[in-house]
Amino acid sequence: MDSLKEIKKVSQKQTLSPNNHPTFYFQNSGLTKFAWIALLLGLVLLLLQWSLDTVKSDNLIYEVSTWTKWSFLESRWTYFYLHLFTVIPVLALSFDKNVHYYKKWKHLLPAIIPVAVFFIIWDVVFTARGVWGFNEEYFSGWLIFGLPVEEWLFFFTVPFACVFIYECLNYYIKKDLLAKAEPFITPILIVVFFIVGFLHFRHTYTATTFLLSGSFLLYHYLAEPAGQRSRFYLAYLVVWIPFVLVNGVLTGGFTEAPVVVYNPEEYLGIRVGSVPVDDSIYNFLMLLGIVTLFERFRG
Repeated sequence: MDSLKEIKKVSQKQTLSPNNHPTFYFQNSGLTKFAWIALLLGLVLLLLQWSLDTVKSDNLIYEVSTWTKWSFLESRWTYFYLHLFTVIPVLALSFDKNVHYYKKWKHLLPAIIPVAVFFIIWDVVFTARGVWGFNEEYFSGWLIFGLPVEEWLFFFTVPFACVFIYECLNYYIKKDLLAKAEPFITPILIVVFFIVGFLHFRHTYTATTFLLSGSFLLYHYLAEPAGQRSRFYLAYLVVWIPFVLVNGVLTGGFTEAPVVVYNPEEYLGIRVGSVPVDDSIYNFLMLLGIVTLFERFRG
């Protein structure tokens, strides 16, 4: 009799997402506690790394390998142009009669804001410490807390565009393509993130990005539905293509010099073209945080 009640409770927790994809919410108070411990672990590791590592000042590199050079990008408005390139097409397609993305902005904005605040604080600290910086030749010159205005916009325009792709994939691809692979993908990613983060603990950007990603993904694994992760992984793979293009401009793949410059002693040292691998994980963490809140806010 008790087992029948348990089955009934589980079936009642099965809900349908707004895109009519089954979502199973696994609620276990014990695991939820461990999930919050995982988040706390990430923050402790972050503070430990930042307190122990000494960043070499005035060590930003302006020479990187380029794919090709586009002369029209040689402007102080380059970074601003990227925001227009990112937002305008998505804004125009937001009124698509199937996805109705514009109706979801009321859930998306509250999801973006807290994540943006966290990443902006991170950005301010790293810029001040000399982990990375910005080339004055490619932005307007307006600064807020040491960051170009365009950098502040990054944490709103990029998620706005990326979540649009996530929503389109959820609507047009009904089958959860990575559902069977997710139970393997997530633990592997968690382990890899922690290993890379600890092996490169003295590299501030690498350690911060990988350890926080490992901690947050561990939290997600324990507290959030598996279907959300499998859907997110597919979207991230698709998003990675325009991400490399946009970030390629920022990191000097198409310009005489990079818009964003890095301290070579503080990141992994591996680039895809001009894009540091660390940037891909940074974007992974930012988008997963936003999608997690987005799904919660819209129920």
